[in-house]
Amino acid sequence: MAVSQQQQQQQAVSKPAGGKHGNVLPLWGNEKTMNLNPMILTNVLSSPYFKVQLYELKTYHEVVDEIYFKVNHMEPWEKGSRKTAGQTGMCGGVRGVGTGGIVSTAFCLLYKLFTLKLTRKQVMGLITHTDSPYIRSLGFMYIRYTQPPSDLVDWYDEFLDDEEVCHHGW
Repeated sequence: MAVSQQQQQQQAVSKPAGGKHGNVLPLWGNEKTMNLNPMILTNVLSSPYFKVQLYELKTYHEVVDEIYFKVNHMEPWEKGSRKTAGQTGMCGGVRGVGTGGIVSTAFCLLYKLFTLKLTRKQVMGLITHTDSPYIRSLGFMYIRYTQPPSDLVDWYDEFLDDEEVCHHGW
């Protein structure tokens, strides 16, 4: 009987309150790295922007405002900051393999959102935001990196026909 109660407690801890659609959003995968590429994560954590400016932001709304004013592309690296000349094959800058560069504002803010441990309601607020396609993009990236792959279609389905264009290089 004690094993049964222990199993029930473990199941209760792992499931969000209110079932799949409760406001608690459990994380999938690595709870420290957010499942990010190690080179990107290392560059985020050592970035002066992340360590100084973003450290000052304490609320979801402050971070959303920062996304609105500072993000102008969704690439992981700032343009021209990676030295990939002369590299061939998999080291030619493919999928984060090769030398690092200056990690982008978008990825610093993505990890900052992760440190806030967003609720389901906050993530929905990102992906339905009407002021900036970059706010929505970061919401979808947050889902991509923190939610079980089997749940991605449920999150993305109603947004697949979105026709808004990001004008700064996405």
